[in-house]
Amino acid sequence: KLNPFLARFKERSDLNQYWYSKPTIQFMVDLCESHGQRIAFLSTPSIYFSLKNKELKENSVCFDIDEAFSKRVKPECYFKYDFNCPDDIPEALRGTFDMVVIDPPYITREVWQKYTDAVHLLLKRDENGELMGKILASTIQENREFMGELLAVKPLTFRPSIPNLVYQYNFYSNFEDERQDQ
Repeated sequence: KLNPFLARFKERSDLNQYWYSKPTIQFMVDLCESHGQRIAFLSTPSIYFSLKNKELKENSVCFDIDEAFSKRVKPECYFKYDFNCPDDIPEALRGTFDMVVIDPPYITREVWQKYTDAVHLLLKRDENGELMGKILASTIQENREFMGELLAVKPLTFRPSIPNLVYQYNFYSNFEDERQDQ
């Protein structure tokens, strides 16, 4: 049976959209539903729209440039997100998330720096001003070093499948979960 998101939304090459496979989406949904209470989904609509936990979905926000997604959710659950402008993220959303899930349309360090800026705006902070929250990200293996530098994340054993993309991606996270080693 096809994932409802995959059945409903076609990839848009003009936006560099490439959807994960159904098993990869399920892997990410399971991690999100186990570790997040309020999640910022940055350029990861396939994961947001595949959440089964209704409360988590209503507490989370889909950040994406493609306004087609805004028509499928309550206004407070979608933000038109241009990764080039992280400072456009509204004050009301800043520091309110305990997890971010990220899959940029481009894989350069410059793009990842802009996503890192967004992460720093979105994640909650502790009493010392340090970021606290979980990060789950997707990019190529060659980005491993700077992913550690920018977001303090490490590669997972689980390898995502993105059927219409020629590159092999890896997942990276800053938290532990037994499923990560599958």
